[in-house]
This record gives sequence, C-alpha cells and structure tokens, in this order.
Amino acid sequence: MKKVTAGRSYKFQPVGMDIWDARTSLKAGDIVTVVNLRGCPHANVMRHCHVNFNGIFAGLVLVASLQPVKSK
Repeated sequence: MKKVTAGRSYKFQPVGMDIWDARTSLKAGDIVTVVNLRGCPHANVMRHCHVNFNGIFAGLVLVASLQPVKSK
C-alpha cells in the first residue's frame, strides 16, 4: 500500500473518484503539500489525505492520486 508523508510535496495525478469528484479545484499536474489537520484523520487513514495547494487548503484526495516530486 502506498503512503504519503505530511509536509512533503507531491504531484496530483487524479485516479479513481478524484477524476470525477468536483469537491476540489485541483488539476492534473498541480503540486500539492500533504497536511494533517487537527481533529481529522491523519494522512493515509482510509487511503486519503488532506492537501494544500499554493498555501491554501485544497481538500481531501486519494493517496493513490499523489506522485512523489523528484528533486532537481
């Protein structure tokens, strides 16, 4: 099972319900940061995580929709 780490950046490549779910305005290729919110399940619980985009909360996405960003 794939896991992500809070505080790290990932490229959003939607899979599964993230393809048609309109609850976020994220587009394929957006770079997001995984966050753990107080009072909410932590990243990887039920294969979901909360993300920020450009420093603003973007929503809940599937962990499988996040690809590691390769450092240069």
